[in-house]
Amino acid sequence: MPDVRSLSDPGRRHCLAVAASLGLLVSAPVRAQPRPERARVTLALGGKNTLYYLPVLLAAQLNYFSEEGVAVELQDHAGGGLAEQALVSGHADVAAGAYQHTILLRQRGLNCRAFALLGRAPQTVFGVSNQALADGRALNTLRGQRVGISAPDSATQWFARLVLARGGLGPDDVQWVGVGTAAAAGAALREGRIEAIANVDPVISQLEFGGHIRVAADARSLRGAQQLYGGPMPGGCLYAPQGFVLRYPNTTQALANAVVRALKWLQTAGPSDIVRVVPEAAMSGDRAIYLAALDKVREAFSPDGFLNEDAVQTAHRLVTEQLSTPAAVRAAAPAATYTNEFVLKAKQRYAA
Repeated sequence: MPDVRSLSDPGRRHCLAVAASLGLLVSAPVRAQPRPERARVTLALGGKNTLYYLPVLLAAQLNYFSEEGVAVELQDHAGGGLAEQALVSGHADVAAGAYQHTILLRQRGLNCRAFALLGRAPQTVFGVSNQALADGRALNTLRGQRVGISAPDSATQWFARLVLARGGLGPDDVQWVGVGTAAAAGAALREGRIEAIANVDPVISQLEFGGHIRVAADARSLRGAQQLYGGPMPGGCLYAPQGFVLRYPNTTQALANAVVRALKWLQTAGPSDIVRVVPEAAMSGDRAIYLAALDKVREAFSPDGFLNEDAVQTAHRLVTEQLSTPAAVRAAAPAATYTNEFVLKAKQRYAA
């Protein structure tokens, strides 16, 4: 048999093509990495069919989690606060939710770290019912009224508190009503069971297109978030107890890999791609409104899962000013609440 190195260039190309077809050549992007320590992981999140958590849903629908060697159970809850409770109680291994959860948990003595960013803006909107209040821009008219949020101690409630404070109202000046993030949230406002709502898409866009609300504050765009928070503000992220991250680094890496791949896919996905991958149930029966809502929040998605230090500082400032209580046991420590170690490796692996 002749030495391959002695063949002419066409002959060498033929041999290389044959080797590739037989799987004898492995390209760098698919080189092996350490096997995950955990074959199965439960991931709690507060509304898997919302656009807020679209990167996680895509990672599941595109089989990116399974291709990384991890079977992920998406444990759905009505809001991020309930997902946090599932994590703290041990009913979930990892959670997806607002980055502020890691800060507040640390203040309560529980070390959790964000390890993959889903959104670089909160994507949250505060709307006031056209039917209940004539002037939705006058926030002080909401005193004593009912404000719908996804669930207590969730990003929607924190956002609502921030918006109401600008209208001179404190958190005890309104009645908080948990309405979730699905169709029932929109129904609560349309049926007059709440006078205002803080929520995310597609529910908010459904209410907008139906002419049911006036938008008083909008953090779906980078500019809108910058104006509301006085700096870049992170949205959702994957986070886990520090013990999980240290004990299962390969599993944590696998989860980060899958989400970074989903974020990369989302950067170039068109309407037909979205319709093909996203379950019909997530669109609430209206593809047109879902796709229109996606256009409004598209720039809010992180392109690569990386958590910017300036955004971290904004989030810590917000918690200190708006959410911290005298019961907090630990001072703010930004570096202890996140790590970019895993997304940097994922970016290198998948050229994100």
